[in-house]
Amino acid sequence: MALVRWDPFRELTSIQDRMNRLFGDVYRRGDEDLLTGGAWAPPVDIYENDQHELVLKAEIPGMKREEIQLTVDNDTLTLRGEKKLEQEVTDERTHRVERSYGAFSRTFSLPARVDTAKVSAEYKNGVLTVKLPLREEAKPKQIDVKIAG
Repeated sequence: MALVRWDPFRELTSIQDRMNRLFGDVYRRGDEDLLTGGAWAPPVDIYENDQHELVLKAEIPGMKREEIQLTVDNDTLTLRGEKKLEQEVTDERTHRVERSYGAFSRTFSLPARVDTAKVSAEYKNGVLTVKLPLREEAKPKQIDVKIAG
């Protein structure tokens, strides 16, 4: 009988695979909803850059700039739009639809230190980039420590 070393990460990977299959089955059952405008949400990254800004990047390919609504109200940023299925392909000629379509809305709470009057946005190559500058008073200050002697 050979000894097999226990690898906890192998167990975690196995559990993750089972969960992915479980939730994948749930989502696959809802494929019809994708054709009729089911709910979806564009993925986003949010980070702070060297220019002392919060940056939000959202992937929303296949949309026109005019179809994207971005609002800032009471320290809340809301991203809305609707990604429409191209009408050039009829249902009877469709073999597979994996991309998401339909209306979406994402809402993000902004920290109080964001200067909402200076928010800017750019849409390029299917990625919306929103820059949220932080107020001057929110910048970290270096304090010199004097030695008493």
